[in-house]
Amino acid sequence: MPRAALLSIHARVARTQPSTWEDPSLVQLWGPRFSVFVVAACDLAVFSLGTLPGHAKGLRRAEDTAARLHAMLGGARMTYGQAGRVLGVHHNSLRYAAATGTVLIRWDSARQPEIWTVPPPDADPHDARLELARRYLHIYGPTTPEAFGQWAGIGARPGGEAFGALGTSLTPVGTPIGDAWIRTEDEAALRAGPGPVAPARLLPSGDAFLLHHGAARDLMVPDAARRSELWTPRVWPGGLLVAGELAGTWRRADTLITLQPWRALSPAERDAVTAEAQSMPLPGATGRIAVRWGD
Repeated sequence: MPRAALLSIHARVARTQPSTWEDPSLVQLWGPRFSVFVVAACDLAVFSLGTLPGHAKGLRRAEDTAARLHAMLGGARMTYGQAGRVLGVHHNSLRYAAATGTVLIRWDSARQPEIWTVPPPDADPHDARLELARRYLHIYGPTTPEAFGQWAGIGARPGGEAFGALGTSLTPVGTPIGDAWIRTEDEAALRAGPGPVAPARLLPSGDAFLLHHGAARDLMVPDAARRSELWTPRVWPGGLLVAGELAGTWRRADTLITLQPWRALSPAERDAVTAEAQSMPLPGATGRIAVRWGD
């Protein structure tokens, strides 16, 4: 979600401001799996056309929905609930149009998203799909085509076709949970030792660092009980990183941050976590951010 994206940026980029998520260099769209993504505007084609259905029925649905939406809006903006009522369809069905790259949204996580249309990206959907796969491999590798297909919402077969098309730019590797693939150009970085890590970071629910599935979660959090606390059946909490390792969860209610550490933290570690929490650039926050420890 947009405000979660803001905190994801804050965890990685110095001097992030409460308005950073609305910078003109960024756009919001319904991307992979129709989830809300905040991406660089220059990457619109990758995260939209890269998910365009390859089968005739899905492609026709995406293009027809986009055409109807464009004709109805006529350059205007409106909430997607209102747009759905005007078109006589359930508003969630409008998400199908996003894969054409012609639909953008603005959502502040509180009210309904505002929706409008833009010219189609000047890119080939096949090329966009391959670039999306490269991005996924770079962030989540070692990984599998099945995992890519699940993450992108395109299915296992198209995911496998994308990996196959990347050919010799991929290298097979063995991992503790089975065979997988990496980008060949990433091998040196993966073999290198870890670099410096921040003392503490609070990653929001849905952060890319946490978007693993299946056995990959076992590697990140070996304790099954702790996994169930981080990846819950309902709304996920955020992930607490201490010295680069997952060390607990956190939730926010306005300006109150509640932390649930999984181990005893030293006074210095607690101070680092508190400082990181109080540095969060929360839009519309009034008063100082308070920290409550749940242990």
